[in-house]
Amino acid sequence: MPIYDLSVPISSELPSWPGDPAINIDNWSSLANGESANVSALCFSAHTGTHVDAPAHFLEGAKQVESLDLEVLIGEAQVIEVSDDTLMIDENFVAANCESEVKRVLFKTRNSSLWDNQFKTNFTYLELPAAKRLIAQGVKLVGIDYLSIEKFHSQDHAVHRELLANEVIILEGLNLSEVPAGKYELICLPLRLRSQLGDGAPARAVLRTLTKQ
Repeated sequence: MPIYDLSVPISSELPSWPGDPAINIDNWSSLANGESANVSALCFSAHTGTHVDAPAHFLEGAKQVESLDLEVLIGEAQVIEVSDDTLMIDENFVAANCESEVKRVLFKTRNSSLWDNQFKTNFTYLELPAAKRLIAQGVKLVGIDYLSIEKFHSQDHAVHRELLANEVIILEGLNLSEVPAGKYELICLPLRLRSQLGDGAPARAVLRTLTKQ
């Protein structure tokens, strides 16, 4: 059964959201310098690369990342391919392509080709009526292949707020370029961060093939 790694490698070359902390990975200690072990020091945002948004990301007092349901983060998922000329995933597209019984949806868009060292603002995103349609269908996890599921420079973050208020987990920063459309088993494990905010966490996300595509 092929396993697809959806996670983008974290490095100083990886684009990060404008205004977020820069990615910094340094040697804290090194064998080459005569110290007893190699130890790396990591500094980056909780929303770096492939990551999960918890409700606390946009909703005061809401559920934090440590409290997210593992049964939602692991299970059958539908990968839906979006044409390269689509900038906005709208309600009609969701209605036509998202199977009604599916609880986890991952949108494969042209974004998967944007992972170089420069942040892009014109990434494909989900519109608010489409988010509401997914909620009405009972979807519990929505993923997309760039750093936000929402249009760049959104003023009210309405898509995030709508999904998170309805306890839909948002999985962002995927790379789906090698994954054919179809159904898989998603395994997504965000870091178990415990903090006052708990707004999100980097994650390792993979898809395991259950049936022949």
